[in-house]
Amino acid sequence: MECKRNVSEFLLMGLSSKQNIEVFCFMFFLFCYFTILSWNLLILFSIRCSSLFNQPMYYFLSHLASMDICYTSCVTPKLIGDLLAERKTISYTDCMLQVFAMHFFGMIEILILTAMAFDRCVAICKPLHYMVIMSRNRCDVFIWASWVGDVAHSFPQVMMLVCLPFCGPNEIDHYYCDVFPLLKVACTDTYIIGVLMVANSGMVVFVIFVLLFGSYVVILFTLRKYSAEGRRKALSTCGSHISVVILFFGPSIFAYLRPPTTFPEDKIFALFYTIIAPMFNPLIYTLRNTEMKSAIKKVWCQMTFLGEKHN
Repeated sequence: MECKRNVSEFLLMGLSSKQNIEVFCFMFFLFCYFTILSWNLLILFSIRCSSLFNQPMYYFLSHLASMDICYTSCVTPKLIGDLLAERKTISYTDCMLQVFAMHFFGMIEILILTAMAFDRCVAICKPLHYMVIMSRNRCDVFIWASWVGDVAHSFPQVMMLVCLPFCGPNEIDHYYCDVFPLLKVACTDTYIIGVLMVANSGMVVFVIFVLLFGSYVVILFTLRKYSAEGRRKALSTCGSHISVVILFFGPSIFAYLRPPTTFPEDKIFALFYTIIAPMFNPLIYTLRNTEMKSAIKKVWCQMTFLGEKHN
């Protein structure tokens, strides 16, 4: 297929055409983005500046926090700016970069969540061998494997879109550039590419979700041997991870594991995995985690002390 196009920019339809709704959304998503940045940065610095960084679970959590920041920053600032703009446009190059960045950071986040599930499975099923199995070198391998697997996913995805001919119309019924809306405006038969996109995104997300579900089935069977107090602690830790997985994977499966077409509900579901999930992730991992709350208080007290000393 020749890479022909006469479209230099795309027109994003946004979330709504009503100005009062857009003003409300502007204030709400501005608050959400500030919350995402502040909470994830707080978690990131609290883990890196404490002994928690030496524990595999918190090592992965620090990487998850940084990916949350990068992932939501691919979409949210543009969305916030467009909510007050009369004409919501994005250049062809920026559109392709947005697709690449979304799938790049999104897949890393999925693979890190998978590594965290493996970590919890080992901690509960093989507690005596936990530190041997989840050594720092092995944790680094998981992180590097996440990046390699992500490149293998995102590059073919964006290359298939780059080689599509776009000759008009250029209106995308979404608030950011995504795969299926772009296939809809391409001036060629995109059925085969759509099937490849579903296999590359939808099936990957679904298979990983099944693996995560299987790991927690194994954990639940193992917990039968634990005392009531041991089960409570284990379920408290795993409950946070399960909440994050459901919040991220549920809308993602709906968005990508289906025939390559678009629905009006796509925008609502996209909000969950681009903004809502990254906002709730740090809250879920900190509100019921005593060690994390202690680390945050310690870092906050140190920052306050240094500030007073400086003054």
